[in-house]
Amino acid sequence: MPTVHLLGPQRQRPTAPAVVRRIAGRVAVVTAGWQENEDDPLPGKLAARGVNLGIYRRAERVFDEDRELFQAHRERQLALKRLQQLYRLRLDHAIAAYVQLLELEGDRAEEPLAGELQAALEALRDLDRKHLERVREAHAEFEDRWQPSGREAVARQRRELAAELEAASAVLLAGGHVAVLLNRLRLFDLAPLLAGKTLVAWSAGAMVAARRIVLFHDSPPWGAGNAEVLDSGLDLCADVLPLPDARRRLRADDPLRVGRLARRFAPLSCVALDERSCLRRDESGWSGRRARLFGRDGAVRAVGESTWEALAP
Repeated sequence: MPTVHLLGPQRQRPTAPAVVRRIAGRVAVVTAGWQENEDDPLPGKLAARGVNLGIYRRAERVFDEDRELFQAHRERQLALKRLQQLYRLRLDHAIAAYVQLLELEGDRAEEPLAGELQAALEALRDLDRKHLERVREAHAEFEDRWQPSGREAVARQRRELAAELEAASAVLLAGGHVAVLLNRLRLFDLAPLLAGKTLVAWSAGAMVAARRIVLFHDSPPWGAGNAEVLDSGLDLCADVLPLPDARRRLRADDPLRVGRLARRFAPLSCVALDERSCLRRDESGWSGRRARLFGRDGAVRAVGESTWEALAP
């Protein structure tokens, strides 16, 4: 089992350099989420340890060479955006119903209330699940119709990427724009090439590495602030849902919000990753430092050096 390191934000107090120093061999770097700033310096001059795969730049070359694919890709993105808008409308109502039931308090053992709470939770989960299915169908339709991996512009870049990754023992997956990062990785079908590598991921990189990508912000500048499913991730850290920069984005001091988030996305374990946080998986399981596990009971627990199973909600 390859080792996975999920880190908190690297802006102010980068911890990635210390993790990478303990990794032998060459490191491949993915900074596609930074888009045009893909070549900006990494925390602690990490770029000197390996090669930047230049995935965003490679995708731009593909789109310049293959305008038909570019147009199809743009249309798919517009369709996905529309799906997200429709899902968000239904999500607002589903969450409002669940929250209102939670706020009734009263006797939680009361059978009608308990039953309605469970039904509202299942309706919310079902909405998330069906939205994810529609997103996957959109991706599958695009793949079937356009077969990007078989188009020369894509195949040539993927061959070069495969050679770079073959020589690397570890991959750094940096943050940035989560949807852009995911789309560029998907364009070159890089998930199978990353799966066997030691992974160091942070911010949007940690989100993309998960099985499911969830956008979250309890107090956004606009909008309802409801967590929403965006897409499937690379599934490189199967049982964890990373929540980067949680201190700024989530009200972890509100047990109702914490419990609601943890129950909604179970059996995935919601883990807050803030500055200097680290969550590590190796053959012994999960362990952490300054990472926090959101419990279904609304409690927030520190993830220590003990095994993940002992701390799972």
